[in-house]
Amino acid sequence: MRDMAVRSGRRAVGASILLTAALVVTACTSAGSALPPASGTPASAPPAAAAPSATQPAASIDQALAADIRQTITDRMAEWGLRAVIVQATKGDQPIITEAFGESMSGVPATTEMHFRNGAVAISYVATALLTLVDDGTVALDDPLGTWLPDVPNAERVTLGQLAQMTAGYADYVQDAGFLAQLEADPFRQWTPEQLAAYGTAQPLIYEPGTNWNYSHTDYVLLGLALEKITGQPMEELLQQRVLDPLGLENTRAASTPEIAEPVLHAFTAERRQSLGIPAGTPFLEDSTFWNPSWTITRGAVQYTDIADLTRTARGIGTGELLSPALHAQQLNLDTRGRSSTIDGCTTCFPHSEIYTYGIGVVMMGDWILQNPMFSGTAAVEAYLPAEDVTLAVVVTFTEAAFDDTGSAPNRATDLFRALAAVVSPAHAPPTR
Repeated sequence: MRDMAVRSGRRAVGASILLTAALVVTACTSAGSALPPASGTPASAPPAAAAPSATQPAASIDQALAADIRQTITDRMAEWGLRAVIVQATKGDQPIITEAFGESMSGVPATTEMHFRNGAVAISYVATALLTLVDDGTVALDDPLGTWLPDVPNAERVTLGQLAQMTAGYADYVQDAGFLAQLEADPFRQWTPEQLAAYGTAQPLIYEPGTNWNYSHTDYVLLGLALEKITGQPMEELLQQRVLDPLGLENTRAASTPEIAEPVLHAFTAERRQSLGIPAGTPFLEDSTFWNPSWTITRGAVQYTDIADLTRTARGIGTGELLSPALHAQQLNLDTRGRSSTIDGCTTCFPHSEIYTYGIGVVMMGDWILQNPMFSGTAAVEAYLPAEDVTLAVVVTFTEAAFDDTGSAPNRATDLFRALAAVVSPAHAPPTR
């Protein structure tokens, strides 16, 4: 889930499709499935402009900087059609700002206590868990996947390290037309890692392992399955013991269902506009909060979180708190800058540079270390700047105005991160496209 619009979900509720008064459609699950009601009430039409801050300004070591951050967010919310923004920034252990803006749903202010899906943030957890196993001598990054998953196609040619850096060459199942058709037809469906891996491994390798790069959900599904075989532990337990508990992430939890603990930041999307045949110009928005996210990554790593844990993650992963210095340096390697390129037919293959470089489960943008998930109407960034010990975390949701006539929207969390990072640390502003 990189800086691109993809989909996810949760089972619990029939999503509200917001149309005009003359056209109201309710999405449903496949025949025979029963869904409990969603928390809260159905959303009404999106606000015309950004709502004022929903929380009182917290203590700050730099009130002027906090005010500049606040103004930047307010301006971008109106410009980009954002429904809600939750932000936290720190300098070392000291707070700069922790604040929520806008609404979760109409009439329900967003708050800094709200939970939301963390998507690709969990990729950093899976990668870190692997690296701790390398640190203690259990495995090596160049161990072949076939040692533990011999029946997976090309497993003898692919290593654990290549999976972790997405250089294995497996196709991304999220780009598979057959998979996407099923996902869009039923966003409440429960997927297993084995089903997901089958889509990604049924195709030939895109390139010889280790010679290029492509964003591939397949790689991390396979890595999760391998880690379960290596350790004899379920992924949820492994991540809890090796990453979440050591980092003190008390509000980050895995869920085998689309559950999100209250209070919930609701998500909205128009991404199914075309697949549902909604004409351009017809108002359309779905409450996607409880679509099923089981398709996004391996089991045990499908999680929800809050802004405090997002900030803690950025600093903990960014400093290599759980790793030896040598393994942390390897995690931040820039090797893909010299061996990544576009490939015909591969929509997630592109050359890396200072604008975007993929390490081992982390993204480097200029001097920042981060992850930037976006799916099913929620986008986020958690980022750390080693040069100044600054941490920045932001999550955004969308109004109808954020989407174009095809139902697409850019990752505005990444765009907002770039704007805020330039305010917080002008000397280390992330490079732009």
